[in-house]
Amino acid sequence: MDLRDGFLSPKIGTHLTSVIKKFVTFTTLAGFSSLAFAEETLAIETPTLNAGDTAWVLVATTLVLMMTLPGLALFYSGMVRKKNILGTMAHSFGAAAMASVVWMLVGYSLAFSEGSCNQFVGGFSHVFLSGIGIDDLTGTVPTLLFVAFQMTFAIITVAILAGSLAERIKFGSFMAFTAIWLVLVYAPVCHWVWGGGWLMNDGALDFAGGTVVHINAGVGGLVLAAVLGKRQGYGRESMAPSNLALTVIGTGLVWVGWFGFNGGSALAANGLAGNAILVSQVAAASGVLAWLAVEKLVRGKASMLGGASGGIAGLVGITPAAGFVTVGGALAIGILTAIGCFYSVNFLKRLLKIDDSLDAFGLHGVGGVIGAVLTGIFVSPAITGSPLSMPMLNQVWVQLEGILATALYCGVVTWIIAKGLQATIGLRVSDEEEYQGLDLSVHGERLE
Repeated sequence: MDLRDGFLSPKIGTHLTSVIKKFVTFTTLAGFSSLAFAEETLAIETPTLNAGDTAWVLVATTLVLMMTLPGLALFYSGMVRKKNILGTMAHSFGAAAMASVVWMLVGYSLAFSEGSCNQFVGGFSHVFLSGIGIDDLTGTVPTLLFVAFQMTFAIITVAILAGSLAERIKFGSFMAFTAIWLVLVYAPVCHWVWGGGWLMNDGALDFAGGTVVHINAGVGGLVLAAVLGKRQGYGRESMAPSNLALTVIGTGLVWVGWFGFNGGSALAANGLAGNAILVSQVAAASGVLAWLAVEKLVRGKASMLGGASGGIAGLVGITPAAGFVTVGGALAIGILTAIGCFYSVNFLKRLLKIDDSLDAFGLHGVGGVIGAVLTGIFVSPAITGSPLSMPMLNQVWVQLEGILATALYCGVVTWIIAKGLQATIGLRVSDEEEYQGLDLSVHGERLE
């Protein structure tokens, strides 16, 4: 029998054809499955723009800018004497202008790009925002939007600091200080905490700027106020606020804007952003109540200025914790921060004997320290979504490490900058100009 007959018989041929078809089908399906898996993996690894996240960060950026303009401008100007209202507002407007340009030129690059000393400061790869295209993403939002969002943080940090200097600093000197300080102090500390620097690698928790913004601003303001010296008549003449209505309105704008400050730091329209907004409201509210209660016990009356200060204190305290704690933690943080800031503003200030005009250190410096420590105590896996990376005492130690490093670095470098400006262009207006008021003597304007 011819062997070909067996191989080509209808039965065997049919069987062979079936085997071939199954093999082809299997390999085809396997190929499509591998391709689908590869595409799915690529989709996971490749960031894509999310319209909802982008819309929320756009709103948050606007809210944070509103905190400075007009929020902080009104908050501070209502607490100075009438002859310095416009001069105090000018600090917030000047900070917004100068910080925006410096951030675009070099600040963002030093804070968020990689450099040869990457643990300490970034490099110059994004000077003038070079290398950042319109379609580049940070997470799920455009990188250029992230640049703008972080720009508003730089702006408000210097504007907060200006509260320590009110009624006696030269406007031109303040603008020069702003530019130099942002490059030498703010950008490096921002890199430490958020840009891949050593504190970030050590596990320090600072969701929205307790260290970067508030401790930096508070310590920087205190040091510059010490170099400037006290206002004429400080401790002898009445320096009561001229218009607390402005301060209350400013407080409201800052409070609402803080939702963008903390909620926007999630960089997404998600549950984390929602939690950050909720705990911010709880901390602010409990801060108001705690301050008013303590003030009533100590002084016999609960003031509107006290309520405004308590709200700000609670918001400062929750800032580093907003992405890590539950509402229970927020309640405690708001109360404890407000009490701590009350005693700082009313008693620690006397011990330091420094004319911190509008209590930038008392509210923001001290509040930032308290909030940073309490973040390490109240951080919750229910919010972080994973087991804590270290025991509570270890986390508190890392938080203290960040506090001490920031305060020391900011204090020393701010002092050097202040002394340099004092020796060159001068820092303080003349006695005559100060007596006349900065509105007229510096800006040539006055409120009738």
